[in-house]
Amino acid sequence: MSVTTTPNGARAAAPPPPHQPQQQSPPQQQPPRRTAFAEGWDHLRASATTEPGRLRIIGAVLAALVLAFGTVTAWQTTARTTAADDVLGNSQPLTSAAADIYRSLADANTAASSGFLAGGQESEETRERYEKDIRTAAAKLVTAANSSDPGSPSARTIATLNRLLPEYKGLIERARANNRQGYPLGGAYLRHANDTMQTRMLPAAEALYTSESRRLRADYADATPYPWAAIALGATTLAALAWAQHRTYRRTNRVLNHGLVAATAATAIALLWLTVGHTVARAGLNDSYDHGIRSLDVLHDARIASLKARGNENLTLVNRGAETVEVAPGEFDDKFDVAYRASMKDLAEGLAEAAALADDDRGKAPVRAATGNMDVWQDRHREAREADDAGDYQTALDRIIGAKSEQPTGECFDSVDRNLQAAIAHEEREFERSAGDGRDALTGLAAGAAVLAVLGAAGALVGIGRRLSEYR
Repeated sequence: MSVTTTPNGARAAAPPPPHQPQQQSPPQQQPPRRTAFAEGWDHLRASATTEPGRLRIIGAVLAALVLAFGTVTAWQTTARTTAADDVLGNSQPLTSAAADIYRSLADANTAASSGFLAGGQESEETRERYEKDIRTAAAKLVTAANSSDPGSPSARTIATLNRLLPEYKGLIERARANNRQGYPLGGAYLRHANDTMQTRMLPAAEALYTSESRRLRADYADATPYPWAAIALGATTLAALAWAQHRTYRRTNRVLNHGLVAATAATAIALLWLTVGHTVARAGLNDSYDHGIRSLDVLHDARIASLKARGNENLTLVNRGAETVEVAPGEFDDKFDVAYRASMKDLAEGLAEAAALADDDRGKAPVRAATGNMDVWQDRHREAREADDAGDYQTALDRIIGAKSEQPTGECFDSVDRNLQAAIAHEEREFERSAGDGRDALTGLAAGAAVLAVLGAAGALVGIGRRLSEYR
């Protein structure tokens, strides 16, 4: 404390100096907290500077690669197995059912026109054939409806056919009732029924068949591609395991590391199984398509053409020139006879293509027989048309729907249809055999790949663990 002297000589304490504020140091900035990923990465980099750390990283990467390979293999194999199952048990049977719906409707229309031509003498056989076709079409529509997705184009087409089928049956019954009483109105009802069938029902049935065929081809597209992702990952895994063993050999002069050898063997077996299994499956499925589905498509089309030809042949006699079309400038011909010739042309082309696609004698024989039946059919039809054009209607009628002794065209049509059915049955068996072989080639592959991947990953970890134990 400082002391001052007053005027009278007394001493007094000097006042304290004014208060000086103390200067505070600024607070230190805390570094931002690092992310867990960054800290982990630094730890990994630090570990990689030592041999044990590098071995741990190598072991983890090898195990991850082996497990990833097994996972991708199981995933891609399961997807292809499911698609192959759909080809064999779902889309192909539904495609065949759609073709049966078309065939049943067309055959029912043919039987109805044949019965109409017979007038009051309609045979029980013809009547039963018509009723059987209607029942078959109705049953197949129920099956297709149960297998279609709600709201899909196929479901809407099936609903349309279910609505039109009773309408068509009603028209046929009116035609029969009037025909039995000799009223000409029966022919008008039959033509109306045929028009309903030809312009509404059969196109709808054909659309259903086309839709199911597209679905079948989509299933083939899902089932046949090679699993390139799994194959590439398997090859990468094998390369990584080979590199790890070579690295171990260079540092230890030991030729074999049992764990890594086991991992390599498990991966190689899985990769070989994957490649061979998919190659065999692809070959079987492609064979089932080339020599099964393609032949079936052509045979179904040929059968439909024969049914159309038969129906138009009958309606030519029912129509008797009431409806004509212009075939050349100023030249007209019966509408149904023109349609008959177009259908027979389609039939001839279909039979020629089916014969070319058939890959064995059992497939070719019924097609050749059907071709011979078609040739006879055309000859007899020509004779019937000549009789009808000459005004001999009864002879023309006998040549179309007469007794067997009169060599009618109906006999030829039945033979064509029977031989085409035999060819279809043979090709369906060929399809089932080849597609079944292709699907079976993938049996157990997904589960086997998963087991081998677990064993391979364990082997890789054990092999690296043996090396780590040498540093303890």
